[in-house]
Amino acid sequence: MSEPRAVTDPADPRLADYTGLTDVELRRRREPAEGLFIAEGEKVIRRAIEAGYRMRSMLLTPKWLEVMGDVIGAAEAPVHLVEPALAEQVTGYHVHRGALASMERKPLPEPAGLLTGAAPAQAPGDRRAGSPAGGGAGAVRRVAVFEDIVDHANVGAAFRNAAALGVDAVLLTPRCADPLYRRSVKVSMGAVLQVPWTRLTSWPQDIGILRSAGFTVAALCLSDRAITLDELAARDDDRLALVFGTEGAGLAPGTLAAADDHVRIPMDAGVDSLNVAAASAVAFYATRPRGV
Repeated sequence: MSEPRAVTDPADPRLADYTGLTDVELRRRREPAEGLFIAEGEKVIRRAIEAGYRMRSMLLTPKWLEVMGDVIGAAEAPVHLVEPALAEQVTGYHVHRGALASMERKPLPEPAGLLTGAAPAQAPGDRRAGSPAGGGAGAVRRVAVFEDIVDHANVGAAFRNAAALGVDAVLLTPRCADPLYRRSVKVSMGAVLQVPWTRLTSWPQDIGILRSAGFTVAALCLSDRAITLDELAARDDDRLALVFGTEGAGLAPGTLAAADDHVRIPMDAGVDSLNVAAASAVAFYATRPRGV
């Protein structure tokens, strides 16, 4: 058990992991380089621990001591007890959830290995039978690829959709936002900690990795050659990779040229597109494997 210890100085080096949490550029540089990420709120902290992430430290305001008692009891990392005003001074915002934890990142798997070894994704709290933690060859049928999505909230929402709607793994292009940035983790309700994912190194060249693993690559876009999402779903491809583009320009020309299919979501009322997170939910639901 780690005994909570009061900290009263905002410059105390023990609080270094939590400084400037609203400074996006600073945190984007610091967190991957230092191998950490911040879990915010009771549920997300618990899900990070359940997912096997190691805690570096925890920062709590007094009213959360009882709620987090079992976590504190099992923690081997230091627990820092601070008043709400000091927490706000350190982090840069009002920490209304009252509980933060600095967690260690895990090494990212190789994309080719992820495509054969990921376990089927589970919605938060879901422990379905037949979904072994280690996965195995043939376990991965549907993959989402997020290309250059830079909004952390959209990344978090799309991961939550992937978890809830049974996507087996997520691949990110090199310029895609960090799923473990605090806002992404928060919006996803911890789903980014449960869905197997990794980052590609060369895009769209890495489409070849998907093809080698037997995936049909379907690009969500507006184009003259696009089939409807209903047509794609009716085929029930054995292995399907759905590719979603950035919020503004959509998918890059090289990606569109390399994809096997272009796919559009039919829409009414003169609307030509959906927010990328909303589009991912529609596509994940429509293409879920038969019998799910």
